[in-house]
Amino acid sequence: MPRGDKSSHTAKQKRKVEHITDSYENRGVSEGEASRRAWATVKSESGGGKKSVGGGGIPTHTPPVGRAGPREKRLPQAERSAAAEKAAATRKRNAAK
Repeated sequence: MPRGDKSSHTAKQKRKVEHITDSYENRGVSEGEASRRAWATVKSESGGGKKSVGGGGIPTHTPPVGRAGPREKRLPQAERSAAAEKAAATRKRNAAK
């Protein structure tokens, strides 16, 4: 199979590429560049061509890398102070040994 051959891609991937290409062309990107960007996007989301994996309910979309969840909430000042005092006491106790 020559490089750039799209026959190993699913119909769903090809439909996604058409939609993304149209979107880029509406923004003023040339046809060739829009197609290249669209295929790069689809391949990054689905991991390439057809997969020989059993099971029909496997989603093909993998969101781009980013924050994995909500930020950790910071402890209130009183709890931070109590933790700092406890750590200081532990260090003092261990230094005496």
